[in-house]
Amino acid sequence: MRHKVTVVGAGNVGATCAQELARRDYADVVLVDIKEGLPQGKALDIDQAAAVLGYESNVTGSNSYGETAGSEVVVITAGLPRQPGMSRDDLVTTNEKIVKSVAEQAVAASPDAILVIVSNPLDAMCHVAKNVSGLPKERVFGMAGILDTARFSAFIAWETGMSVKDVTAMVLGGHGDQMVPVVSATTVGGVPLRKLVDGERISAMVERTAKGGGELVNLLGTSAWYAPGAAAAQMVDAIVLDEKRVLPCTAYLEGEYGIDGLYMGVPVVLGAQGVERIVELDLDEVERQALETSAAAVREVVGVLTT
Repeated sequence: MRHKVTVVGAGNVGATCAQELARRDYADVVLVDIKEGLPQGKALDIDQAAAVLGYESNVTGSNSYGETAGSEVVVITAGLPRQPGMSRDDLVTTNEKIVKSVAEQAVAASPDAILVIVSNPLDAMCHVAKNVSGLPKERVFGMAGILDTARFSAFIAWETGMSVKDVTAMVLGGHGDQMVPVVSATTVGGVPLRKLVDGERISAMVERTAKGGGELVNLLGTSAWYAPGAAAAQMVDAIVLDEKRVLPCTAYLEGEYGIDGLYMGVPVVLGAQGVERIVELDLDEVERQALETSAAAVREVVGVLTT
């Protein structure tokens, strides 16, 4: 029997995630959206691509949650995307209502599911989904660090002229301008980044990574989707296939890194049970202070929530 995954939100990120999962060929996918015809049309298109790309996954489009029953993982991408000049904080009020509704309906149909949150502002929406769903913290977490790390890794590969496959990086903190690329733990082929690139160029890459989402919004007129969709699919891989991957995810902290009662981006062991362990890195003093600043910024956004 094939695995079953639901992706809520048939916009660019959700559709990209659904397509990536279909191409993995281990699960059937249900794509849900409130707009009639949109999820059905995108599902049909992805299904027809199977004849070209050679996968057997079935993608079903739906405007309700009946088809999603029994899903092992529910990826929530629904919500208003960022527009030029709009901060993630501006999205709080609107997307809180959307994520609340989606989480309630998704868990009612699939009470044993793990929720992967992609909707922005990410850290705050994780709090909404956890509070509304009543699920334990291990089964509600967000996609941010993989995307932010991918952006940082791309910049490092371009700067060094080396393969992105050999870049090992990690980005912690909130999914916003206060994110924390951990330079002290970043290597290329095992060689510390600081031995390959001077401090000024590293600072420029760190700055570009922190503002990476905004850079794309300014270029596209909306949020990015290829890299976010692929990042969400990687998380589903780790869960459904029980890969025990060490990946940066937005997880609920209860004292780790000196932070309590807050969703923050940290490295975790991701497997069939969801967040199976939080990995604590040895941060230098600058990185630790930056993480504390990031946590304060996240708390400010979370404080706006009504849920």
